[in-house]
Amino acid sequence: MNKVDFAAPGVLEQNAKVQASDNEIGDNASFALDLERYWHEALDLKYWLAGIIALGVLLGVLVTLLATPVYMAKSRLEVSQVTADVTNLDSLDSDGLVSELQYLNTQYELLVSQFMAKRVLEAGNLSRDQEFLEAFDFDEDLDLNRSIERALLENISIDPITQSSLVDVRFSSPSPTVSAEITNLWAQEFVAANYEKRFGANIEARDFLQSQIAELRDRLAQSERELVEYANANEILVLNSGEDSGAESAGQTLVGADLQALNTALAEAVADRVSAQAAVVAGEFAGNDPRNELLTKLSEAKAELAVLRSNYGPEYPEVVEKQAEVTSLNSAISNGARASLQGARVREAELRGQLEEAKRRFLGQQGQGISYGILKREVDTNREIYAALLQRFKELEASGAGQNNIQIIDLAEAPDKPYAPSLIQNLLIAIVGSLVIAGGLVYLRVALSQTLQDPEDVRRRLGIPLLGAIPRNDDGQMADKVAERSSEISEAYTTVRTNINFLTPQGAPQVLMFTSSVPAEGKSISTLGTAASFAQLGKRTLLIDADLRNSKLRNTLGIEDYDKGGLTALLTNQKSDLASQIITLSEFGFDMLPMGHTPPNPVELLAGERFAQIIEAARGSYDQVLIDGAPMLALADAIEMSKAVDGVIFVIETERIKLRGIENALGRLMRSGAQVYGAVVTKVSQKNSAYGYGYGYGYGYGYGESGKVEKA
Repeated sequence: MNKVDFAAPGVLEQNAKVQASDNEIGDNASFALDLERYWHEALDLKYWLAGIIALGVLLGVLVTLLATPVYMAKSRLEVSQVTADVTNLDSLDSDGLVSELQYLNTQYELLVSQFMAKRVLEAGNLSRDQEFLEAFDFDEDLDLNRSIERALLENISIDPITQSSLVDVRFSSPSPTVSAEITNLWAQEFVAANYEKRFGANIEARDFLQSQIAELRDRLAQSERELVEYANANEILVLNSGEDSGAESAGQTLVGADLQALNTALAEAVADRVSAQAAVVAGEFAGNDPRNELLTKLSEAKAELAVLRSNYGPEYPEVVEKQAEVTSLNSAISNGARASLQGARVREAELRGQLEEAKRRFLGQQGQGISYGILKREVDTNREIYAALLQRFKELEASGAGQNNIQIIDLAEAPDKPYAPSLIQNLLIAIVGSLVIAGGLVYLRVALSQTLQDPEDVRRRLGIPLLGAIPRNDDGQMADKVAERSSEISEAYTTVRTNINFLTPQGAPQVLMFTSSVPAEGKSISTLGTAASFAQLGKRTLLIDADLRNSKLRNTLGIEDYDKGGLTALLTNQKSDLASQIITLSEFGFDMLPMGHTPPNPVELLAGERFAQIIEAARGSYDQVLIDGAPMLALADAIEMSKAVDGVIFVIETERIKLRGIENALGRLMRSGAQVYGAVVTKVSQKNSAYGYGYGYGYGYGYGESGKVEKA
């Protein structure tokens, strides 16, 4: 026991170094080892995985054949940012300045919003469109509109074109005609909705102005009608449309024009009379008077008379004749002047009479002119208001015309062939889905595996060193394989022995016990193989069969009829000499202490001091003492024996015991203070050997045929 206490610190230190080294190597290779494990699990499940993939492909083909053909139509829109108004007339609602990306994203969300679904539903009257209802085969429920909206939103999609302001609007349905109609209707309603949103206030203002213009047009017509009726009733004839009112406005009538003309004519008549009267008095006439010709003739006649008188005398006939002509001309001129003066006087008097009559009529219309002016002002005011409203209405029309920043580039056409179902796409989906399911199955198989598959799990999951991996033997007895030094079994235990030699700085611990979780895990054969390997080194080796409940070594070594007493006799003090109970196994080269008879109380015998004394006696006689202990189970045999040994080697069979059970067994040992140096994995099969721990721990031995190993 003192030796155990002395060796324990060194062993712990060495194990810590080995464990740290193993962890470092394991961390670097864990990913590769995990992938390797998944690969081998997949190989093990290859028929299941192939069936899953085949079933997925078959399902994809069936879905393609049974699915209803779906047609997709596409229209294209251009969504540009709001630009400046070329008419210099801003809309009543100012547009906010937003970034282009934010604006486009907003429009994309609006395109597939419930607002658009409701608008399209109402615009196309889809609830009564038999072709649309038949295409989607709606149920006769109470909320048909909601079902239609849901169908529209589920089948509408948009595809913005990268690096552009273009966006494709797509709609899919079982009918190509319905797809094209709904796609175009959706695009048109979106354009209209955007126009209403941008110019909604302008449109309302235009509607209001239109109603006001119509009302004002009626008022203007009524006021003009009243003005004309008043003018006709009072015989007011307006010659021109002035902007004045009252009496001045009346002065623009026919009476005022007559009065002005008569006044002008009277002034001219007075001037003519005065001129005629002066002419009569002075005998002179105006240059344009008809009598000027007579004056000219008179002057000529007087000149000729003077010439004749100077030449022929007053009695000369020609002089008398010329004197008579001069007298006649003077008389004619005098009579004409008096007649002209009389005509001027008559004309003046007549014009004065007419002027007085016009004055009377004009004064009579002065009161009527005021009423006429009032009616005229009302007409002018209505006309000005009407013109102003009409001008503003035209401005609003010009402001909204051509300013929609969203336009339809391409309208959708009825597709010729369906876009779904796609056999290639469904097959790809089926294959990918099958691979995912197959991968999940492999992952679950690995994740839920409760047994030890990979020998490396001894280090990864149990946290103890792996001392060796023993291959499964399907050819002959294990004892014969152990005795045959060139066999793969013997080589595997040689590896175990070599690893045990490196457990402590002093070499292999002198006294080691082999145990396992349950019986038949290869514990007894592992003890036998390790003892034979130590004996091959020339060490004095003692194998103690301490499985007092169910010894396997008796059957394996053919010593069922051993009757000298053995370990049981030593424990019960029936025998006291250790050497007298030992037998030599010349075939293996080591000594053995058989179990003897099966005692009724193994735990009590092992818990006493006698077992420790036997171990101490063996220490003094042998270089290496190996104990085939009892399995852990729920018993305390192995725990009691571990108190007298230097350490424990745990034997684990692959693919048999759940790792949780192994962890519980190791936990019981460690809590009792036992030093567990490592584990030996037994019955490693072809599947397990693929992880790199094959026959002979990688020495190249196969299942009796080297060709198979090389192939593996």
